[in-house]
Amino acid sequence: MNWHDPGFDPDDVEVKVAELLVATADEADTLIDDSVPAVLRLLREKMKMDVVFVSEFTDGKRVFRYVEQTPGKEVIAAGGGDPLEESWCQRVVDGRLPQLIADAAPLQAADPSLATPFPIGTHLSTPIVLGTGQVYGTLCCFSFGVNPQITERDLNKLRYTAELTARKIETARQKDLALSLEPVPARGFQGRL
Repeated sequence: MNWHDPGFDPDDVEVKVAELLVATADEADTLIDDSVPAVLRLLREKMKMDVVFVSEFTDGKRVFRYVEQTPGKEVIAAGGGDPLEESWCQRVVDGRLPQLIADAAPLQAADPSLATPFPIGTHLSTPIVLGTGQVYGTLCCFSFGVNPQITERDLNKLRYTAELTARKIETARQKDLALSLEPVPARGFQGRL
């Protein structure tokens, strides 16, 4: 019997993403920081996009947690943010914008509130949903010009990556919680009562 899957390609984006993001709990604390940027770089390069980022929705803001951009074309920075309600991310999450926008120019021309300080050609965004159902934020990417190669399959790659990222975030949070609940040994008094 031959167990080789002819559709399996170890260089596929999905395979590389899974290799980078799937880790044991012991590895989670360092890999959440190390693997996500590597995955974003992989997505940006394979999908031929200019910017890829993970955002977190917190305190009424969209905060950029991880950002990967074409060198020399940096337009956003990790740690930066803006009002959540004004962001494209929130509009995707609540259904006011589609997850895949092949050409953003007509939308921006029709709705001045979608104006950005830099050009957006093709835009993909999907929610990062934790196991509790809470939306952590989004995984987004965009190109400055229209990218005619982007398809629904690319959006599915982004969704898959968002699911794995959600698991990674949950693992890191659970580990942090477990560490915060560990008893602290008493110091000082060593005598008998």
